[in-house]
Formats: sequence, structure tokens, C-alpha cells
Amino acid sequence: MPRIDIAEIETTARVAMVKAGASEAVAKSVARAVAEAEAHGNVICGLYYLESYCTQLGTGRVDGTVLPEVTQPRSAAVFVDAKHGFAQPAFDAGFDQAVAAARASGTAVFSIGGSHTCTSLGYFTERLARAGMVTLGTTNASAIVAPPGGKDRVLGTNPVAFSVPDGAGGVAIHFDTATSAVALGKITMAKEAGEAIPTGWATDAEGNDTTDPAAAVGGALKSAAGYKGWGIGLMVEVLAAALTGSVLSTEVQGLKLPDGPPHRLGQTYILIDPTVFSDRFDGTVAQLIASVTAQEGARVPGQGRVPATAADVPEALWTKVQGLAA
Repeated sequence: MPRIDIAEIETTARVAMVKAGASEAVAKSVARAVAEAEAHGNVICGLYYLESYCTQLGTGRVDGTVLPEVTQPRSAAVFVDAKHGFAQPAFDAGFDQAVAAARASGTAVFSIGGSHTCTSLGYFTERLARAGMVTLGTTNASAIVAPPGGKDRVLGTNPVAFSVPDGAGGVAIHFDTATSAVALGKITMAKEAGEAIPTGWATDAEGNDTTDPAAAVGGALKSAAGYKGWGIGLMVEVLAAALTGSVLSTEVQGLKLPDGPPHRLGQTYILIDPTVFSDRFDGTVAQLIASVTAQEGARVPGQGRVPATAADVPEALWTKVQGLAA
């Protein structure tokens, strides 16, 4: 398996997207997110998605040249209409305005509507945390999760990401988790590898538990922790879809299908200035972390999370990526 520099991954991804029809600015924004995912070992949201991006640029399922439209309907509310384009440049377009709104008002809601999948939600909350904001992020996806006791898909994997600043331009706590028992990418990767999946991840088309990834792809994923994860997934659907004027997960075809209607998904980020209520925030968070790390073998989410300068990429995947950029 070749080991590729992250800088080369970013450059190659950018060139591939430009050749597929994206503008230079859009390609640069998305390639940055791809490279960041690879740097943190998030293979599902990295190069694994690049071929889909390029294919959908060619079919028009995503617009790679559109300019996002930023508005501020209220003093502490920033909205970006992605106009069927990528989520990454839409986020970039509203970033500074959202952070400024949160600093001015103490808190702000930053929402994006009508976008392509944002892929790695934590990529965005982490950036806001590095700008000094405690951030909760949500997004929906194509329906793949059935309600407990049911068998029909209603929700997407509907992740939640949460990032906390450390007071020095870094991130103290960070997690990004699907509200489904597992990310769909892990099911499809198991299917491609001919491997079984654990019981509790998914059901078949009849609603029965299955360890066969092919049956799971034809069935539905289960929520994490049963009804608890299901409730959080519903919360995400409201914040990401209903609040932003985007579509419900049931209205979105498979995210990686080569053609069809645009995704038109939403993301909502809740930003809180940690100084708005107390000047003890940094110290209290440090105390909380210390209470965890004092225990041998225990850690807080995101602790020691340092981006790599190179990543191992499967040879077949890297050959495909190089072909897209050729």
C-alpha cells in the first residue's frame, strides 16, 4: 500500500475536481477537506468519496461553479444557500460572518441549505472551535436508518459533531459520530471486502438482524443505542432539514449515485462564545479533562488528535485518483 504525502493528496484531489468541471476555488475548498480526512485516518470521508464527487460534477448532480449566497436574517443568524453546490465552499463563504455574529451576540446559529453532502461534519465544527467557538453541528443524509421496531428507512446516518476550543487556538474536546449504529461506509466497505458485519448494525429488508453486508445494503441500518440514538437522529433531522429549508432524508437518493436530483441537504451549527457567561471556561474544561486523563487508559474524545503528514492509500484507489487527475 503506497504512503502518500497529504499535500500530494490535496493537490491531486484539487486537479481531479477541476478536470471534472469544478472551479478552482470550489476544488480547492473540497480538496482541503479530503486531505484533512486522510490526515486523520477518516478514509470513508477522504479519497474514498473523490470519484463520486467527480462523477456527479460530470452528470450535474452537483454544481461545481456556483457561488453560495450568504444572508444574515437576524443579528445572530447566518444562512448560506449552497445552490446545489458543495457544502465546503458554502461553509467557507459564511464562516467569518457566523463567527463575528457569535462574538457580537454571545451565540449564533449558522445554517447551510440546499447543499451536497458535507461528508465529514467534524471537519467543520473543529474549524469553528479553532476560531474560539464551542460548536455543535448537525447534518442529515439519504435515508438508511429504520425506526426501532420498523423496517422502512426514514433517517440518514444523521451525525452530530461537537468541538470545544482550548483557549489557545486549538481544540480541547472533539467528536463526530453518526446517530446510526455505524456509518453506511463501513457497511459498503465490508461488502466490497467480502466480510461479515457485527450483529446490531443493520437489518435485512424484512427487518431482521443481519450480519450480511449485502442484505444490510438492501435493508436498513439501526440507530445507535436503540431509542436513544433514534431520538437524537430525529433532532438532527429537524435542525438540518426543517430548520434550513432543505429536504428530509427520505427525499434524497443515495449520496454516491452517479446521477439524479441534487442532494439538497442541510447543516446547522450552533456557535457559543465561551466567554459570554463566565471567565472560567478554559479552566473548567481543563479540570474536566484532567479528571478523565488522571485515570490510566482513559481519554477524552479528540485527545492527542494530530494530523499525519502522509497516509496509506490502497493502491487501486490511488491509481483511480491519479487517473481522475490525469
